[in-house]
Amino acid sequence: MSDQSNPFHIAQQQFDTAAELLNLSDNLRAVLRVPQRELTVNFPVKMDDGRTEMFTGYRVQHNLGRGPVKGGIRYHPAVDIDEVRALAMWMTWKCALVNIPYGGAKGGVVVDPKQLSLAELERLTRRFATEISILLGPEKDIPAPDVNTNAQVMAWIMDTISMHRGYTVPAVITGKPLNVGGSLGRVEATGRGVSLMVRELARRLSRPLEGMRVVVQGFGNVGSTAAILLERMGCTVIGISDATGGYYRGTGLDIAGMRTFTDRHSFRLLEGYSAPGVEKISGQELLELECDVLIPAALENQITERNASRIQAALIVEGANGPTTPGADAILAERGITVVPDILANAGGVIVSYFEWVQGLQEFFWTEEDVNEKLERIIVGAFDQVWEMAQRRSITLRLAAYLLAVQRVADANNTRGVYP
Repeated sequence: MSDQSNPFHIAQQQFDTAAELLNLSDNLRAVLRVPQRELTVNFPVKMDDGRTEMFTGYRVQHNLGRGPVKGGIRYHPAVDIDEVRALAMWMTWKCALVNIPYGGAKGGVVVDPKQLSLAELERLTRRFATEISILLGPEKDIPAPDVNTNAQVMAWIMDTISMHRGYTVPAVITGKPLNVGGSLGRVEATGRGVSLMVRELARRLSRPLEGMRVVVQGFGNVGSTAAILLERMGCTVIGISDATGGYYRGTGLDIAGMRTFTDRHSFRLLEGYSAPGVEKISGQELLELECDVLIPAALENQITERNASRIQAALIVEGANGPTTPGADAILAERGITVVPDILANAGGVIVSYFEWVQGLQEFFWTEEDVNEKLERIIVGAFDQVWEMAQRRSITLRLAAYLLAVQRVADANNTRGVYP
């Protein structure tokens, strides 16, 4: 993997740019540009046919200066240590930007969960949770869902940790089902945050939401929720893609129908979906459709120096983590395309994860209206701060977000000092 596509090198490059503008000391830069803890585990899982297979997993804690660490666990065949390091670092900045008392962490297992039975998936999850349990705890490290993991996977992790402790520990995990201490509004939180960022960006630029043409890359939890909510706001979603390819209709797609289709099919994929007037296109063609708003809500490195010059969106709101490389960022900025960065745009999930953690610790639960109102207040407030700094300093929204976030983490680390 080249430096241009290595997510950890990209994360460090983004940090270095902010650190230089903030004039951080060399000592503080040395601390913040690498993770504080990394755990790699190789563990066996018994398969349904009696075989034992070995799997590799990771849990990385980037920085604990502002509180316990928070970050999802993903199951994907392309997971590697540098990806997890980058995601953990981005989580640190994300939590600081929306000013919740967490540091950043991330975890992953190198596996294609589509190749596992439900029983195999449970055994893999419980064994991985056991292997990383030395790091986990409500006051230490609180995982959450990510790519290819969901509320059921989180319930298995919570139950595994609880069995080890001898009592139920609901606050050790977020993104759980409601019947074991989950929070109302958590499933939709990231997509809701993305939709709010589109709304706020349109408001700042005096552009009407009604009829705004939207393309969404990714139709998992984040992409599908964002598409549904934006459609309710009056936008027209003309393009959707998932791992099976892209789906385009210039007059607008039936998002509710597509969501119903995926809910009925394995792994919520659009494979086999068809409707009158819907054209099947490649994932790359979807990214390059002419539209008002592009929402990359899949994986990292989707908009790069190779395709940035062909992006026809006026606005980009990053639902995924790290979908745009620094080289592509420069091209997009030069072309006048406004980008709401991932550490702001997709922070809705970690905000409501924070709410779930608080509710779990207190055993006092809020209504969905309370959750959504608090989410909107926090993420819109963060957007306002980022926008104001970007305008005042004539810089991109990404750089403004990094300056705010890195400064907060730097201040916390300076205040705490170096032990011993």
